[in-house]
Amino acid sequence: MTTSQKIKKTDLGKLLNQWSQEFTVLVPWRENGLATWAKWNGTDTSFIDWYRNTVVPAKAHFLPSQEEMFRFQKDEKGYHIELPDADEHKQLIFGIRPCDARALTIVSPIFEELYEDPYYLAKRNNTLLVGLACTRPCDSCFCTSLGINPAESIDVDLMVTDIGDQFLIEGISEAGKELIAGASEVKEATEADEAKAKEIKEASYQKVTRKVDTDNIKEKLSVCFEDEEHWEKVADNCISCGICTLLCPTCFCFDINDELVKKQGTRFRSWDSCAFSIYTKMPMENPREEKWRRVRQKVCHKFEFHPMSYDIIACVGCGRCIRQCPVNWDITQVLNNLPAKV
Repeated sequence: MTTSQKIKKTDLGKLLNQWSQEFTVLVPWRENGLATWAKWNGTDTSFIDWYRNTVVPAKAHFLPSQEEMFRFQKDEKGYHIELPDADEHKQLIFGIRPCDARALTIVSPIFEELYEDPYYLAKRNNTLLVGLACTRPCDSCFCTSLGINPAESIDVDLMVTDIGDQFLIEGISEAGKELIAGASEVKEATEADEAKAKEIKEASYQKVTRKVDTDNIKEKLSVCFEDEEHWEKVADNCISCGICTLLCPTCFCFDINDELVKKQGTRFRSWDSCAFSIYTKMPMENPREEKWRRVRQKVCHKFEFHPMSYDIIACVGCGRCIRQCPVNWDITQVLNNLPAKV
């Protein structure tokens, strides 16, 4: 007795259209030659053939690069606040990779524990994730070193695997199982289908050849934290452009600013980066003025500080920081060549 279902690739469009009746469906899309997310247009499923991963991670649909928080007006009685309408529309992201789905699992506690962020949570709580197995990982990917299989995920609602002329569909959450319960195009999978999917998942795992040794990584970083000479060498090529952090699916830093025209204004937040020289600027000083300190902060936050607070490394090995870096800075080389021995 199988527990999975399947659908013909030629019927995928019908399924997406069915979901579109209830959700805003987002799928991989090409824009100016770059892979991004776009609203499903009702016909084009060509991403099945070319899609590997998007440049900007799915986190942008929960923590936008710029987001209005509220508007305000000032008169003789003081300030009057106008909150934006609550974002209650339901969305479904089809094709999210296991690395990016895990990233949302890592980031969400930041916005729901000490302080419940209404902007982030409204979007996350109204979104379903349909994962798509990654069968062609990039050379820069190292997700398996972080405990992630590129073709499996427990962080999604449904998991979809390409098994030839069909997709195998696995229900992960109850919401995901309900999502396909009434789909006429979906049929019960056979044991042969599941066996084929298992082979594909194992093969995908083996295709990730870039590795990072995470054993005792917190202790190694702690021991060499004060090694200025080492961190200066690590930061030598960095140009502080911030691409590695802005495109990182687990980076969540933002700045808050007000725009005021006469007596009306808007408060908004936008992505920020610890790579920027003005990121930590205080009224009187910048505690991380030197570039090597900022680079150290980026590395240590992912692999030392965040695990200390949340018991999980804040990196999913998606490889974006390697692929998109203009000077070929490589986090895996940095971590594998720490001078500290524990």
